[in-house]
Amino acid sequence: MVTVKKRIAAMMMTTLCLGMLVACEPNETSSTNTKVNEATDKPEKTMAIDESTEPSEQEEQDEAYTVLAKELRVPWVIAFDEDMDIFYISEREGNIVKVDGDATTRQAVHLLKSVHDRGEGGFLGFLLAPDFAQSREAYAYHTYEENGRVMNRVVLIKQNDGQWDEVRALLEGIPGAANHDGGRLAIGPDKLLYVTTGDAQQPELAQDRNSLAGKILRMTLDGKVPADNPFSGSYVYSYGHRNPQGLVWNSEGVLFNTEHGPSGDPGGHDEINKIAAGGNYGWPAIYGSAAQEGMITPIYHTGEDAIAPSGATIDENNRIWIAALVGEALYRYDPASKNMERVFEGEGRLRDVKIKDGRIYVITNNTDGRGNPSPSDDRLLIVKQAK
Repeated sequence: MVTVKKRIAAMMMTTLCLGMLVACEPNETSSTNTKVNEATDKPEKTMAIDESTEPSEQEEQDEAYTVLAKELRVPWVIAFDEDMDIFYISEREGNIVKVDGDATTRQAVHLLKSVHDRGEGGFLGFLLAPDFAQSREAYAYHTYEENGRVMNRVVLIKQNDGQWDEVRALLEGIPGAANHDGGRLAIGPDKLLYVTTGDAQQPELAQDRNSLAGKILRMTLDGKVPADNPFSGSYVYSYGHRNPQGLVWNSEGVLFNTEHGPSGDPGGHDEINKIAAGGNYGWPAIYGSAAQEGMITPIYHTGEDAIAPSGATIDENNRIWIAALVGEALYRYDPASKNMERVFEGEGRLRDVKIKDGRIYVITNNTDGRGNPSPSDDRLLIVKQAK
């Protein structure tokens, strides 16, 4: 990968157990503090990484991270082009940023239904197709408005000459709202597409198996219902979710998710769940350690504190790394020891995390209307691995 210049920052690594944190991610609608993009056919160059200073050898040893890209507009997902060592990052207003070494290009996305960029909605999940090198196709999840209703859809898009065009919709009509839109996409070990959906601020929908809200959905890569889904003819893989965010599989093929707990009083109770096909994860009937027959409690929750977990990844030791918004930190959870550690902090809200070739990548999310952005926010960072 092309070497980039490093930005000086203080080392903020700790290995503390999860302690008292701030209140849960608020549910109220909050507008972004970025200007809505007027998409054009021409790619837009973003500001290059600051190369005005060269850190000393000691500073090189002490810094906590390296900046790969900056001035991102409410970024949501980190995606890798493994063959070309290129990053793609979705932005909530409706663009995709290509990061190739120190060259950063904002690429327009042309969809048949416009992105509804309000509150937590917008252009969210983004995932390169397994055959991206040949097909140039990817999967995306975005919020839209139709006939006065806010909804979400899963679409197949294709990269064409520095822009992205919709090929076809795979699933539409997923209930949406200003908040609780879910939006994570992941391909499992079974080569099927998994999709998280929020309860669309209607908690009762999470328990309704006929609704697509408050669920983890499972589909084939061409948008069909798999024959072995737990409920015949339904995309629903698990239900009873409030606002599921991260999706990861361990080395044995077990699926875990991260999920926002309730806001207000009580708040907190953000979750890590071990996902079973057909499982009911209880929202809104139960949360935290509460139990009810036929419902599954989380393997971990944060109690009355909140971190608002977002994207997640897993390492070679089956430890789950979690980017947190309210917690403003990167956490690491070990299912074997049940230990949660705060391993990187000090850069504000974190939206997604990925591990590639032993390196840990995160994107900040300080421009989403709830953070305190610096002039260079938001940024793609390589974080020094915690010991």
